[in-house]
Amino acid sequence: MRKRLVRKLDLEKAISKIEPHPMPEVHLEQYTISSRVAAEILFLATYVYNDIIDKTVVDLGCGTGRFAIGAALLGARETFGIDVDKIAVNVARKNAETLLPKEKAHWVIADIEVMQGTFDTVLQNPPFGVQKRRADRKFIMKSLELGRRIYSLHKSGETNREFIKRFIEKHGGRVTSIFPMKMDIPKMFEFHTKIKHGIQVDLYRIEGKSS
Repeated sequence: MRKRLVRKLDLEKAISKIEPHPMPEVHLEQYTISSRVAAEILFLATYVYNDIIDKTVVDLGCGTGRFAIGAALLGARETFGIDVDKIAVNVARKNAETLLPKEKAHWVIADIEVMQGTFDTVLQNPPFGVQKRRADRKFIMKSLELGRRIYSLHKSGETNREFIKRFIEKHGGRVTSIFPMKMDIPKMFEFHTKIKHGIQVDLYRIEGKSS
């Protein structure tokens, strides 16, 4: 068994080794979360709120597995990643084989709606709804169904915060904290004009229905 990581810098370095999606789809908003932001979120969940170590963790819309693998490296008991994109999940599985013991991570190629059960913690970087309106709402509702604690990234802005908070409360959850963050998006698609573009996002920590 590998020793769990206890330094943010070590986690960031490990996450940076995770291969990105080779052919991201713009309509799925498959933007790779930076290793810096992923490490920051995971360390917050682990060492401020004790929501990772020895916990069951699911990464909804896992992409290439940065949250699920990072949680396992920090000491999660078991992690699951689910994504509708077969290519992304296969890359995640390959990444996990390089970085983790086999029994630590499990991968599912499917729509998030098929996921069942109760997990200690949900981690997610859902579509922001730029390409498809309301795409993030499906993730919020499913995370509330599955998780005792949820960490979810969304577009920043006061109007968006008010709406998301009301939406979460309407569906049985409770926002305990909101953490403003800056996420750097590399040039990935033809319409991107900059090598790197910074956007303001909010990380929501939420108590789910089963809390």
